[in-house]
Amino acid sequence: MSQDFVKLKFDDGIAIITISRPASLNALNSSVLAELDSAIAEVRESPAARALIITGEGSKAFVAGADIGEMADLTPDEAVAFSRRGQAVFSAIEHLPIPTIAAVNGYALGGGCELALACDIRISSENARFGQPEVGLGIIPGFGGTVRLPLAIGRSRAAYMILTGKLVSAKEAHEMGLVAEVVPLESLPSRAEELARELGAKSYVAVAYAKRMLFPDDEALAREARRFGQCFESGHPKEGMSAFLERRPAKFSD
Repeated sequence: MSQDFVKLKFDDGIAIITISRPASLNALNSSVLAELDSAIAEVRESPAARALIITGEGSKAFVAGADIGEMADLTPDEAVAFSRRGQAVFSAIEHLPIPTIAAVNGYALGGGCELALACDIRISSENARFGQPEVGLGIIPGFGGTVRLPLAIGRSRAAYMILTGKLVSAKEAHEMGLVAEVVPLESLPSRAEELARELGAKSYVAVAYAKRMLFPDDEALAREARRFGQCFESGHPKEGMSAFLERRPAKFSD
């Protein structure tokens, strides 16, 4: 499969996946998700891989979210399918037997924040910002955010982020436990690789079993997808996404 938007390389037991769609701030569309799924499968099948780093290309964004232009005209059923597709890819990351690190090098919004949450450990650059701004589009997080964010930072803080849609800085994310470390942007790749090598040196048997104890409830993800699709039964996603693309305030009505 041709990989136009997802780069994978192996470096002495460390797999590194880079989301490479910088013109769109590495936004996730169906093609990116398919390529990411393929890359994850290759990592899973590699006997030499002992840890995985996921990052974004450039200095502005890890992943700025799902592609709003692609979502704008989804039917409710298509929205459920899109949600389940993203969830499946992110669950594949989560279920890898090796430790995974999100090296967050800028904006991690919506699906980008959810991608980071699917990794075992998150470290970020000082310029990173995190958020689940979906309510401003008339939808809810659909790639696991309503399930994994409360597990990461607690229900109250997760409710604040999801219900207000406000972004938090790298410093705030660290204080609330969303990220484990914050480092200068130029130090992020080397620190991620250093941490990956440290984790990769541990017992891979113990790591794999320990990770299994941390998996979220699959039924909770299914409920999220259903609610995501139900949002599209109203006109709110159409208005919210049109407003975003047209750079105007959304006007939600009954």
